[in-house]
Amino acid sequence: QVQLVESGGGLVQAGGSLRLSCAASGLTFSGYAMAWFRQAPGKEREFVAAIRWSGGNTYYADSVKGRFTISRNNAKNTVYLQMNSLKPEDTAVYYCAADRRTIGASTAWAVYDYWGQGTQVTVSS
Repeated sequence: QVQLVESGGGLVQAGGSLRLSCAASGLTFSGYAMAWFRQAPGKEREFVAAIRWSGGNTYYADSVKGRFTISRNNAKNTVYLQMNSLKPEDTAVYYCAADRRTIGASTAWAVYDYWGQGTQVTVSS
């Protein structure tokens, strides 16, 4: 049974930082591209960042480029999202997702095979 468990969300002031973690189990982690998506109330789910299985290629939404960093540790079956210079518009539930591919990483949520339960990030102004 595949499980993705996010942690690290919380309440932070604008300009602050948070680090999200997503621990994976039940899959061969190194065979999956990993990504973070987010969904704010009343809005559609949107792509945030993705990373290739090897960690050698990363992809970001324009809205987070230069502020967020995605990384992974295949030995620990964990993917991370370091979020700096947070803004109120970053407030959302953040989900990690796994896509069984070894070439690149997709920005489209529909291709991802497995999802976590989400972790709330709230940025106050």
